[in-house]
Amino acid sequence: MAERITSGQNPKIKDLLLLESKSRERKARGLFVVEGRREYARAVEAGFRTETLFVREGEAEEGRADFVVSRQLYEKIACREGTEGIVAVMQARERSLQNLHLSPSPLVLVLESVEKPGNLGAVLRSADAAGVDAVLVCDPLTDLYNPNLIRASLGAAFSVQWVACGSEEAYAWLKEKGIAILTAQLQDSELYYRTDMVRPVALVFGTEDKGLSDYWRQRADAHIRIPMAGMMDSLNVSVSAAILAFEAVRQRNQQNNLPR
Repeated sequence: MAERITSGQNPKIKDLLLLESKSRERKARGLFVVEGRREYARAVEAGFRTETLFVREGEAEEGRADFVVSRQLYEKIACREGTEGIVAVMQARERSLQNLHLSPSPLVLVLESVEKPGNLGAVLRSADAAGVDAVLVCDPLTDLYNPNLIRASLGAAFSVQWVACGSEEAYAWLKEKGIAILTAQLQDSELYYRTDMVRPVALVFGTEDKGLSDYWRQRADAHIRIPMAGMMDSLNVSVSAAILAFEAVRQRNQQNNLPR
């Protein structure tokens, strides 16, 4: 029978809050926190193992819980409203480029030095919707198991294949796999819808403040841009990634005579 917890001073609650707030703690222990019934279900479906399951009292999942927490305490451990009474500590996974499974004509997203977990979560959500093969996060400046990233992805952090790696490692892997590199940039670029994305392609994005580094610019097979009609010269990276990923989907569907 699950233990009932009502105090925020309980060691299990303190440990949970520490994992929620400290990236260093998550990395050192190979654990992360998932909040919400939908996100937890997607993590389990993807094969992630549960370390500890906390359930708010009165929820149907009480029978599966390790700990049942009072409603008042749950409000303190939950980071957002409407999470349906579930918070779980999960075991993280080591991911590598060699373990990725690719389709015959891969579509890959590459993000360089992404800093904001919400942006990365949104990119993963779009990647899931577009059927992207993998997302490579090069030289990341954020913890890829950050709770804000998982929330922003709506669980796509578990359904999409992603790997954190260095830019040089990512480039070598893309070349080995015969995947063309298309960098999203304003300078010396072609309009994105005039570029062949039916072939195996990797769409590479830089940070919003600094853009792409010269490393990727100089090694690209083509430079592409999204036309900007207003005063802005760039879009949020998650919006740019969605636009270009779905252009690749449109082109591939058109070639295969599928609905656009």
